[in-house]
Amino acid sequence: MRTYRYPQQNEWKEIIQRPHLDLSKLHATVTGVLNDIKEHGDEAVKKYEAQFDHVTLHSLAVSAQEMDEAEHLLDDKLKAAIILAHENIHAFHAAQKFEGKPIETRQGVTCWQKSVAIEKVGLYIPGGTAPLFSTVLMLATPAKIAGCSEIVLCTPPNSEGKVNPAILYAAQVAGVNRIFKAGGVQAIGAMAYGTESVPKVYKIFGPGNQYVMAAKQQVSLDEVAIDMPAGPSEVCVIADHQANATFVAADLLSQAEHGIDSQVLLITTSEEKLQEIQEEVNRQLQALPRKEMAAKALENSNYVLVSDLDEAMKLSNAYAPEHLILQVEDYEALAEKVINAGSVFLGKYACESAGDYASGTNHTLPTHGYATAYSGVNLDSYCRKVTFQHLTEQGIREIGRAVELMAEAEQLDAHRNAMTVRIKSLKA
Repeated sequence: MRTYRYPQQNEWKEIIQRPHLDLSKLHATVTGVLNDIKEHGDEAVKKYEAQFDHVTLHSLAVSAQEMDEAEHLLDDKLKAAIILAHENIHAFHAAQKFEGKPIETRQGVTCWQKSVAIEKVGLYIPGGTAPLFSTVLMLATPAKIAGCSEIVLCTPPNSEGKVNPAILYAAQVAGVNRIFKAGGVQAIGAMAYGTESVPKVYKIFGPGNQYVMAAKQQVSLDEVAIDMPAGPSEVCVIADHQANATFVAADLLSQAEHGIDSQVLLITTSEEKLQEIQEEVNRQLQALPRKEMAAKALENSNYVLVSDLDEAMKLSNAYAPEHLILQVEDYEALAEKVINAGSVFLGKYACESAGDYASGTNHTLPTHGYATAYSGVNLDSYCRKVTFQHLTEQGIREIGRAVELMAEAEQLDAHRNAMTVRIKSLKA
């Protein structure tokens, strides 16, 4: 990790820079795969599964027998943990239900909204370097609460053509309708265009690497909506003089182990704490089974020493992290200054892992600086708001002339006339 001590603001651009691939080569590869799937369907998906996931598939669909096997393969304690997490995620998202209230904007003019579930949604669950069964709960649970009628899930199988049993069990608990063995760009293409096996959906959800992010962005241009351009995982930790160095190091490494293109950022106001945390990161790294991957991610990452917490918060808002941990004494006061972040963790005990698994909040969040404009996945992500309005005769009297004048000023005579004929009808 690079270390910056009291950087000037003109150095911040360098500090908050994300790691990236050769985008020109990436987009060309993604476009080629998507076009192939659009034209050749299942055949192309199976071809890319063989190429990228090193597996020969005769069928893309997960069978009922495989679902039954998964439940028996899973440890009872893990199943109980999945159920506990699902209950908390369900409670948090169910509390977000929208209730549209009619409002009379003028006498005789009533307007309101109704929340309607997106009928067909597709969930992408990474399964390469880590089988993210927790993401199944995060994506499928609010979809089920919202009332989505078809919940489709794609996830890469292992070299034997099997999907991780925890992914299958979590899907069963959360209410997924259909599961398919497909990963990466080919999974996004299959759900966006539809194939002989995989149904076309209206919106795609789920995290992934930069190839998945690029595929989601491309299909969103003309085929399907997406949740957000989520890419490699990241965390920013703000730590003051009283922060627990062991906890901070563990939080930084918990994100670093996601993948070589992940990134972590430490911002601290204490030189002494900076040195403690650096030593702890080095010590804990050696004990990680995924230490080589984490070490690569740390090469993309930064330690930053700043003058005070106001400066720390300004730098964090400029970075717009996916996860923000405030390990500071007065975390409530600092939390008030958060503008750009996906999900915020307050105090020394609120580790990011809690939100990743079982606190109840959603862990599918905007990365790569998109927290400046996007929210994390929530119940509204699976709904549309349909607007209604009703006008009485009095309503026409209240706003009719204003509508005529505005339409006339925009030179839209047919618009004006639609109101004019109604005004005249009242005089008949």
